[in-house]
Amino acid sequence: MRREFKYLFYVVTILGFFIFVIIYYFSDSNKKNSYRSAKLFESEIMEYSNNLIKLKSDTDNIIIYVDDSINKDSNKYKFWELIYDNEK
Repeated sequence: MRREFKYLFYVVTILGFFIFVIIYYFSDSNKKNSYRSAKLFESEIMEYSNNLIKLKSDTDNIIIYVDDSINKDSNKYKFWELIYDNEK
């Protein structure tokens, strides 16, 4: 009998905790506080972003295109010819 009361007390305590948490979460005061804090953070972020230093871009014209005709002295690979020579 004592064990059943102990388990009943545990279940009632856990359910009571969840009920009070849900009631507080959906209360008007909690909604008001969360909207205020979100608005405060948004204004702080906007103020901070307006004070940031903007750096000039130094990435203009950094790509150098290499023409294939520059290296005309390089050997042409003759892979398939090597295979055909071995077959004969």
